[in-house]
Amino acid sequence: MTRKFTASLAIAFLATLILFDQATAELNPYQAPPAFAFGSGLASAGGFCGALPQ
Repeated sequence: MTRKFTASLAIAFLATLILFDQATAELNPYQAPPAFAFGSGLASAGGFCGALPQ
């Protein structure tokens, strides 16, 4: 396998993944969580920072 072939496979895989995600996702910007929620009062959940011991 050459680099050109391997790079082409990787790009094709990423393009397929993006197209699949766009086709199956229900996009609704009015129900999306805020990208930056500094001081909004929303509790962190689901991430590593939200799993700290209390």
